[in-house]
Amino acid sequence: MGGKIEAYIDVSSLYSYIAFVQLQNVRDILRAHKVDVEYHPVFLGAINNGSGNKPPWTLPAKAAYGWRYDGTRSLERVGLSHLRPPADMMVSGMTVLPLRALSFIKSRHPQETFETAFLYLFHCFWSPPNMNLSDPANLRKALLEVRAGFRGIESPGEDSPLLFNLHDVDAIIQGTQTKEMKDKLRNTTQEALDRGAFGAPWIWVTNSAGKSEPFFGSDRFHFIWKFLGLPFRDVTLLPPSGHARHIEPKL
Repeated sequence: MGGKIEAYIDVSSLYSYIAFVQLQNVRDILRAHKVDVEYHPVFLGAINNGSGNKPPWTLPAKAAYGWRYDGTRSLERVGLSHLRPPADMMVSGMTVLPLRALSFIKSRHPQETFETAFLYLFHCFWSPPNMNLSDPANLRKALLEVRAGFRGIESPGEDSPLLFNLHDVDAIIQGTQTKEMKDKLRNTTQEALDRGAFGAPWIWVTNSAGKSEPFFGSDRFHFIWKFLGLPFRDVTLLPPSGHARHIEPKL
């Protein structure tokens, strides 16, 4: 057993959010199997541009299907049915600023702090009233209000400590304007493109034998577990209630 999962994700990507939640839900089990998980903030707009892809919401038929059916079903499965897209994805989707902030947090703070901040920014972007995180004032507000125990719907009470103090947030905001963080986001996004990315979440998995393969989307984890050699239960169709329990499916 063992290996590594690297997830290239953007705050503006709904399926990145879903994949993030699913990976966090099994984080302890993955650790027990000696599988490390690392999240890489990347700018989806640049990945779409670099790969020749288009955002799904720019294609009318895909947009109509995506949120009403597939998005709604996927959100319900992970307990995020309260989410709604921003009114203007063209504006809100320019997430370079929060992604640089996350890159800075990742480089200067513990892993748990980085992952909690990532989850909270997902929450702010996708939960009504849908905060536009490309506005420095909004990003600053979000970073000042996130609490250490934030876990999504089950948020900590006001007695839980804040994740960042005022000095921390000042440093993060200032860090977004440095060449180091601009280059970091640009280089990580290019790394995803070099690894074949055409969207997000782009998941790069290396197994215990050192072999690596890419996986796209938030509904490929059964393939990932198989590639890593991990024990798992696949989706299984059950017979109707009262029927024989040992009806074998025909392949």
